[in-house]
Amino acid sequence: MAIVPNNEFDSLVYEDEDRFIVKETPYEIMESSCKYFGSTYEGRKEGAKEILGAEYKVPIIIEDTNNLIVFPTTSPYSEDCMWISLNRINKFLKIDAYHTKIVFDNNIEIIVPCSYRTIENQISRASRLDLILRKRRKI
Repeated sequence: MAIVPNNEFDSLVYEDEDRFIVKETPYEIMESSCKYFGSTYEGRKEGAKEILGAEYKVPIIIEDTNNLIVFPTTSPYSEDCMWISLNRINKFLKIDAYHTKIVFDNNIEIIVPCSYRTIENQISRASRLDLILRKRRKI
């Protein structure tokens, strides 16, 4: 559901009802996940950039048969970057100008240090990527 930086060396991973610490940064987890499913982070990023015509903070397709698409909350290279799974989001709510609550499909909530508009834009971009890929699979 989400990968959240815990400190400069490890991450807190939200997976269904579980939360656990992984001794990698969110970016390293993204790289490992892409490789696990047969690609590289850079390859996935370049593919998404090409499909969307976007240059920065592009969503990434971790695994395409299950539409596992995640998006970054900031620059992926920032130590503050969180990664959120598009298809697990139930809703998102504005807390204040700098924070948004994301509620996942299992009612787990996290607060991200991003404006509502930023999260809305990232969800829109990731949804567009999802839609384009679904249409291409039907051709």
